[in-house]
Amino acid sequence: MDLFSIQAEEAQKGMAPLAARMRPRTLDELIGQEDIVGPGKLLRRAIEADQLSSLILYGPPGTGKTTIAKIIAGHTKSYFHTLNAVTAGVADIRQVVEEAKNRLAMYNQRTVLFVDEIHRFNKAQQDALLPHVEDGLIKLIGATTENPFFEVNAALLSRSQVFPLKLLSETQLEQVARKALSDPERGLGHFLVKIEDEALTHLVRYADGDARRLLNALELAVLSTPPGPDGTIHVTLEVAAESIQRRAVRYDKSGDQHYDTISAFIKSIRGSDPDAALFWLARMIDAGEDPRFIARRLVISASEDIGNADPQALQVAVAAFQAVELIGMPEGRITLAQATTYLASAPKSNAAYKGMGEALGAIREGGSVEVPVHLRDASYKGASQLGHGKGYLYPHNYPGNYVEQSYLPEAYRGKTFYRPTANGYEQTIRNYLRSIGKLGPEGTNGN
Repeated sequence: MDLFSIQAEEAQKGMAPLAARMRPRTLDELIGQEDIVGPGKLLRRAIEADQLSSLILYGPPGTGKTTIAKIIAGHTKSYFHTLNAVTAGVADIRQVVEEAKNRLAMYNQRTVLFVDEIHRFNKAQQDALLPHVEDGLIKLIGATTENPFFEVNAALLSRSQVFPLKLLSETQLEQVARKALSDPERGLGHFLVKIEDEALTHLVRYADGDARRLLNALELAVLSTPPGPDGTIHVTLEVAAESIQRRAVRYDKSGDQHYDTISAFIKSIRGSDPDAALFWLARMIDAGEDPRFIARRLVISASEDIGNADPQALQVAVAAFQAVELIGMPEGRITLAQATTYLASAPKSNAAYKGMGEALGAIREGGSVEVPVHLRDASYKGASQLGHGKGYLYPHNYPGNYVEQSYLPEAYRGKTFYRPTANGYEQTIRNYLRSIGKLGPEGTNGN
């Protein structure tokens, strides 16, 4: 590297944003992610021993994926090559592979390839990489904000270890901010800065676990505020609020945030927690989720999780779906909230759901069965000549509109699929079935 290149590199470092300048250089400098790179953890041991397998770092923005990759680059004796999946094509991958082959043959040096935003690689790009990861020519480090189990080739995924990174806590973000404020070389320590506690708290909360977002906002707050007569830059709550503005909502309508949030929503309803259910509903609405998708899930939950414990729940959910289609948003959020709180507060039963599953299992395992003769259609001319309907007892001709009679094929006689619980209206159903001998004391068929 010549003098001009060194000067250019130094100039570029000086122009880099605070988040880039404060990027941790060692694992000891890294704040957060103790679960994967804390003392004694697998990934840390592998990095320190330079014995990495292919891996994928998966987590939200600003949690340290690229930082960990750069720390690996500083530790490994392998050649470290970087590609960005947004700009790299199959030709770039082939060039990396050729260079890796030559490097191994000439210098016995292996290659580590870091692919940022690996979820942006299409199938052809991932397929071009796969055989070389498979034979060990290249050790892959992928970084992604998207769930790799949705976005990355299954074959490539099976040859890599996935390390999930978590959002930084508010305590960890405060550490990041204070470190940047006190560092005179890479941070803002060469400025005389006084930041109000409320201002720092605001920045930390609105950064929402993202260290990069926090540092960008902190740098903007400091650099955009003129110093006072004594040379001190005062960062007030008002300045902080202008610097970071509204908290970003991490939500994608096709990836894991979409599925994770609807999962949390339905599980909150199932768990009878209307407050949590409203919280997740609000998150989806605020992120612009399709209200019809939410309404459809409410209809499913009404039958799957509540069932006959409160038969009214299904009517409420269906009415909510129809209302959302009729009135749209934003007013549709009120209807969704009403249905959500009703379902979350209703007694629960999955007896109908489980019964359907058991009945389907019996059908699929048992093979073909014939409808018993007395249950066959006898409404057409000539049915009696076939014996169809013979022996059928019409329940309404008997006291209580019930008569004991078998409705299952011989092979399944006495089989119980529906076992009503003691919750809500299902207790009434349970008592009735027991009174006619259709349900034994432990939920078995009484016949």
